[in-house]
Amino acid sequence: MADIFDVIADGTRREILQLLLSRSADGERGTSVSHIVHELGVSQPTVSKHLKVLREASLVSVREEGQHRYYSLSPAPLDEVDDWLVPFLIDDEEEEEYDAGAPVLTESAAHAAEVVGRAAASAKHAFENALKKLPGR
Repeated sequence: MADIFDVIADGTRREILQLLLSRSADGERGTSVSHIVHELGVSQPTVSKHLKVLREASLVSVREEGQHRYYSLSPAPLDEVDDWLVPFLIDDEEEEEYDAGAPVLTESAAHAAEVVGRAAASAKHAFENALKKLPGR
């Protein structure tokens, strides 16, 4: 379980997932690496590194056409996050609806989930930066 949280804790990876989600909602069959680079304004090696992590976590799939690779969102692993997080955000009545398959996240609960995700990512980023400043690293 910790692995998926670690993967989505990174802000750039969340931006890639969000981009892929919006592109799939627009009916796109995949998004090229060059499009991701252009949209996020980061280097191609950085995008490739993050896509590799997302691929290893099964959060994205890749389709090759010639020399081009097209990435698509594979949201199934996020069900783990959903299953873990939802009980913290709903009351007993809402939990019964959740167990029955009804959508239950209120606007405030969705906002809380977003805040928790951003806070976790910020803490991880600050910790990694502090580690880089230690002698011998």
